[in-house]
Amino acid sequence: KGYLVFHQQFFVLKMVKSFGAEVCALPGMIHDSVRELHSIRALTGGAMLTAVSIVIHQFTTAFLSQLMRISFTFLPIAVSGMLYGPVLTGSLGAMVDILRFFVRNNGEAYFIGFTISEFAVGFLYGIFLYRKQPTLPRVFLAKLAVTTVNSLILNPLWLSILYGQSYTVLVAARLVKNAIMLPIETAMLYFVLRAVVRMRI
Repeated sequence: KGYLVFHQQFFVLKMVKSFGAEVCALPGMIHDSVRELHSIRALTGGAMLTAVSIVIHQFTTAFLSQLMRISFTFLPIAVSGMLYGPVLTGSLGAMVDILRFFVRNNGEAYFIGFTISEFAVGFLYGIFLYRKQPTLPRVFLAKLAVTTVNSLILNPLWLSILYGQSYTVLVAARLVKNAIMLPIETAMLYFVLRAVVRMRI
């Protein structure tokens, strides 16, 4: 029993140390990601992955209701985050949201909240995946962070502001869908990222 307790404490300390190292590395990671903005290769690659994301959105998005949908656009966005970092990926996501408004404006006013959401998605994937090995735990944490921040916090907040619906009701309606989709999307993302890594070796 004493050995088990010691093993658990050692594991917790190792996790805390690893988390601390990740946090300390954030400024350098963001600095490196900013430098990707000056790389033609990174800009071209990021733009191509963003274009793929737009195509996927057009042809694979399933609307469960007027305010809720299932989409696989996260796959190329996460790949971009892994390859080019949080700043470039988040910036491209925000730019695409603004361009989408002008290209497909259906008469609604522009709302900056969804642009913030698009930036946050790319930024979070970059934070978790940029220049990291896409292990299953890391991919799961990245997907969990994006789901929590974007699907359960930001987007319900924007929809509540726009349409006057209860924020709590909007979050509750999304909980079941996201709980079901999280392991499925994590598995999809893991295999896609591993395939990208193998192709780059």
